[in-house]
Amino acid sequence: MTSSSFHRTITLPASLCEQAAHHLEQAVQRAIDGAAAPWRAFRQAESSDYAFSVSIVEQAATSLLVLAAESAQSVRPSALRAVISVALHLRDAAHATRQPVFTTGLW
Repeated sequence: MTSSSFHRTITLPASLCEQAAHHLEQAVQRAIDGAAAPWRAFRQAESSDYAFSVSIVEQAATSLLVLAAESAQSVRPSALRAVISVALHLRDAAHATRQPVFTTGLW
């Protein structure tokens, strides 16, 4: 099985998903490229299933960072920090799936 045919998923905390959906909606309203697909995915997540493909999480993080950059001069610092925080949490979650798993034991 090749990695292209295998889609990894990430299960995220509900609070992070709700925050991401809120901020992604703002990105969609500002017509930021690539924000619509992750916004729909996060908005449609059921309360018991917050599993997303890695690519959707990465796309959401990128869209939120673009939103932060584009709105930096027009929003309060606390609002800007909130968007950046969610974006970085999403980015870190996506990067964590790419880390090798280390086992403790003898080779």
